Amino acid sequence: MPGRLRASLKFPRLAGEIPTSRCKQAPRSRQLAQEVAVPRLVSTGCRAAVSTSAWRGHPRAMGTDQQVDLQGVIRLRREFIAEGYTDYQLSRLVMAGVLHRVRHGAYVDKELWDRLSAADRHRVLSRAVLRTAHPSSVLSHVSAAVERGVPVWNIDLDQVHTTRTDGQSSRREAGVVHHVGDLDEADVEIINGLRVTRAPRCAVEVIATSTTEAALVVVNGMLNSRMMTGRELMSAVREMKHWPYTLTAHRVTALASDQMESVAETRTLFMCCQQGLPRPEPQVVVRDEWGDVFARVDFAWITHGVFLEFDGRIKYERFRRDGETLEEFLMREKKREERICQLTGWVCIRIGWADLERPAATARRIRGVLDSRRGAMGA
Repeated sequence: MPGRLRASLKFPRLAGEIPTSRCKQAPRSRQLAQEVAVPRLVSTGCRAAVSTSAWRGHPRAMGTDQQVDLQGVIRLRREFIAEGYTDYQLSRLVMAGVLHRVRHGAYVDKELWDRLSAADRHRVLSRAVLRTAHPSSVLSHVSAAVERGVPVWNIDLDQVHTTRTDGQSSRREAGVVHHVGDLDEADVEIINGLRVTRAPRCAVEVIATSTTEAALVVVNGMLNSRMMTGRELMSAVREMKHWPYTLTAHRVTALASDQMESVAETRTLFMCCQQGLPRPEPQVVVRDEWGDVFARVDFAWITHGVFLEFDGRIKYERFRRDGETLEEFLMREKKREERICQLTGWVCIRIGWADLERPAATARRIRGVLDSRRGAMGA
């Protein structure tokens, strides 16, 4: 069951106090601890933090490719009340920075919450919603995409989307959007212990509720992760063509590609097509004099002799070698670019996130380079 708690998630009673000599706010924190009999508080500079095995096992480092295990992190008000806590005590725990109120009647460890990414916080919120939702509720739309680990860009994560099949009308309430529609069990699968809509249906749901660019990011993420095939996407679009707000589905499917490896690449492709530039080839392999693979570039206009590389923090983090400084990485990247130009005779265009926020100006710059290469390459 999505809402089932691990047996170990029980707060121990007060087992100690904060040394007053180590934290200026210790007397106040100790008073709160004595009032509510919370888990033992330990000094962390001038901030009290929870120290209990109830939340162990959740990694501190966020932003890794592996999803954080969030099983059983939600505690409901009724569970605290059953253990002898009062509403006043729960409020004091929130004030003391021990608990974070995710939504009405649902709490999570504050230290864990502070370490989570926006996507993982949405996953926590989804679990809080499902703990008290109708049994027929299934995570759908962007909430299903986030639970799958699909990259999401420019979509509101403050609201959880569910689809229910009990015949009740769709509505919004307290950070939850309840959708109603035909949902067969064939369109549902279990991800991380939660019922979510299958990838092809989820893709169409996102298309129907997001901008074309934002939906394309999600769709390409699913395709690149092999959660669905292009054929399955097209089939889902045809089956749901009468859904409201799906008129832009043809634009998304026309640009969809399983070769987009990041949000940046998808947005770059969208910018090129939106601004009327020739569609570039993604993930173009460059070989050396002996025919061995030397590099792979993000995009290339092969007939123009131009390749494009996107500069972003994620690329630096992914491709930096162990022990390599940022300066060393940038120097190696510069030498790589020079070598590609020597092997191909091409020129390089580099863009970053700021350039995507100025699509017209960026497109003019790219178009100028492409036009200048027509004669040189016989394009």
